[in-house]
Amino acid sequence: MAPVSTVAVLGAWHVHARDYARAALAHPDTTLVAVWDHDEDLGRRLADELGVEFTDDLDALLAREDVDAVTVTTETTAHTDVIGRALAAGKHVFTEKLLAPTVAECEALVAQADAAGLALVVSLPRLSAGYTLAVRDTIAAGSLGRLTYARVRLSHDGAVHGRDPGQEGGWLPERFFDPAVAVGGALTDLGCHPVYLTQLFLGDAPATVRAVYASVTGRGVEDHAVVSLGYADGRIGVVEAGFVSDDAFTIDVHGTEGSVHFTQDGDRLVLRRPDGSVEDLVVPDDGPDAFSQWVTHAGAGTQASENLHRAVELTRLVERSNAAAQEGGVR
Repeated sequence: MAPVSTVAVLGAWHVHARDYARAALAHPDTTLVAVWDHDEDLGRRLADELGVEFTDDLDALLAREDVDAVTVTTETTAHTDVIGRALAAGKHVFTEKLLAPTVAECEALVAQADAAGLALVVSLPRLSAGYTLAVRDTIAAGSLGRLTYARVRLSHDGAVHGRDPGQEGGWLPERFFDPAVAVGGALTDLGCHPVYLTQLFLGDAPATVRAVYASVTGRGVEDHAVVSLGYADGRIGVVEAGFVSDDAFTIDVHGTEGSVHFTQDGDRLVLRRPDGSVEDLVVPDDGPDAFSQWVTHAGAGTQASENLHRAVELTRLVERSNAAAQEGGVR
């Protein structure tokens, strides 16, 4: 298949739609040509902002020979249909998480992309962040001994504070709180990042999943959540996500011989040992971002196997967490 060159945006629903569109504008090997959305007002506003054409005809856009790749930022419930149609039309696909609402749908899309020889990449940006690479390498070096516990917290105030004076209800669009299109709330959206990082550090498949979802603002989905993961060998993972507190991102990983702690405040990464000593670790530069990885895979004709594995396992754990929250806490 041809490499990524010309890119169209499919869907302006997600708040990251313009970020990936601007990535296409900024990357030296890609050109942004169009925006599609079934919501004309939403799509046309983004197209006008970006200075490209708008269309509400998805079939016509996917049939164009001058479009060889798409970014998908529709509502989550539309991913399976829209990504499937794009792959069937021979387009490389870069998509916001979740890849699809269910594991079965994810696996079908991955198989479809593989059979067609197309690059499918999910935006899991913190996997390539320098702090993640440093924590992963510290664990791999055995510096923490046997792992016992990991906690990752990510939050912002999108459900409570506006970015403009007098703005009420938070800066997140109200559509993010509609369970009919969003699938879930804080855990399903923002919580994806702590989920895939905890899986990276402790393992993909915990034996038990316990979830507490709550709503401070009274919307249709949770606006903050805590999920605890129990592993067969005794390790415990804790995932925290929320739309109702200030910006916070922390990683804590503990073991029998030490612990490592990252905070976004000063991008500080600290290694603590049982003897009380503390060492500041170097946070390396970020690796290639997910969008650049996508362009590279498309050009090389290769599959983003690790990215897609992480995307499927992320969805599996989000599914389990949502089910646990609905069923009284344990899954």
